[in-house]
Amino acid sequence: MTKTVLIVDDSSSMRQLVSFALQDAGFEVIAAVDGEDALARVDGKRVEMVITDLNMPKMDGIELIKQLRLKPAYKFTPIVMLTTESQETKKQEGRRAGASGWIVKPFTPEQLIGVVKKFVR
Repeated sequence: MTKTVLIVDDSSSMRQLVSFALQDAGFEVIAAVDGEDALARVDGKRVEMVITDLNMPKMDGIELIKQLRLKPAYKFTPIVMLTTESQETKKQEGRRAGASGWIVKPFTPEQLIGVVKKFVR
């Protein structure tokens, strides 16, 4: 069965880059432009992992994580932040919200897939 990953980023080029890397590795992808869009797109669908940017319009990555963690279907879903932010305070805020991990941009597709495979088997 194909594993599905939700990617959330307001940059269309970043969504494409992440989508291509994941699809090449055999994953199905649901892409969203911000937190509000992500919540509307998943709406109870099974996803094995979420990869989200931090800074986005309408709803940022931290708020998205908090909202997903409130839903029973996503309470234990791995959620990784993929962002240019690398400050320890931001990482701590992400962890408190329920983030499972953190990838700092720029990254290589191999790094991304390596992280995804640690969470999704």
